[in-house]
Amino acid sequence: MRSLGKTRWSRSVGRAVSVGLCGAALAATALAAPGLAQAAPAASGGQSQRGGGWDLKDSGTDARFRGLAAVSRSTAWVAGAKGTVLRTSDGGRSWRNVSPPAAAELEFRDIEAFDDRRAVVLAIGEGEASRVFRTSDGGATWTESFRNTDPKAFYDCMTFFDRSHGLAMSDPVDGKYRILSTADGGRSWKVLPNDGMPAAQEGESGFAASGQCLVSSGSRDVWLATGGAARGRVLHSADRGRTWTATDAPIPAGDPARGVFGLAFRDRTHGIAVGGDYRADQPSPKAAATTG
Repeated sequence: MRSLGKTRWSRSVGRAVSVGLCGAALAATALAAPGLAQAAPAASGGQSQRGGGWDLKDSGTDARFRGLAAVSRSTAWVAGAKGTVLRTSDGGRSWRNVSPPAAAELEFRDIEAFDDRRAVVLAIGEGEASRVFRTSDGGATWTESFRNTDPKAFYDCMTFFDRSHGLAMSDPVDGKYRILSTADGGRSWKVLPNDGMPAAQEGESGFAASGQCLVSSGSRDVWLATGGAARGRVLHSADRGRTWTATDAPIPAGDPARGVFGLAFRDRTHGIAVGGDYRADQPSPKAAATTG
């Protein structure tokens, strides 16, 4: 969503790691990997936050982080502003800057990682600002595997079904959401046909906040969250993005700042949607919904 380019979905505390995500990002951790949601013991030298089980760690950068991929209890990746990508291999005690070179002007909003060496990161924006980079050596080197050349497209989020198959989504182009597909772990991408995609509402788009507007569960199911229009919706595909059905979500909409921000599914039936109004001075009642 273009209007989210400068919104504050994250906050930084000095030079500390502070990943700001939609509520669905944390929900995704709890729903998909309960073991990862347990707080690790406090490390020596940290600034413990009472009752939270968290320590504040120096990241070495003042970039605002939007994307998080935790692949094990020891390894996690974060991505954010100024083309920044960090990786930890010791459970968050220390972070290494593994940003792609010459990416300082890009806004990374989504990162999908498979292990401590392989990750794919999405930069959002109009036209050529939307790009995908891939690494297979822990961030030592990166390859740009996709650069958007359509000025009408604006990519928001991506997701992977497994280590090979994944999708990325763009705000509507010519009245329909655009879906990008990879079958080789992000090495190459192609635009899928849109004949199975419902028409977008007037003003509808995705929220490029933390990579949670497009999520998957299992080998074929994927969901897309929308906002900015008369109704917030969740679109579902059971065939890896070829055909979609749309369902209205009971989350406040009717304004460019309102709608469904993010999703998380623990299986193809049980999921949670979060949203509301992203403006700091506006209330967000009934900002979460579940499906069974």
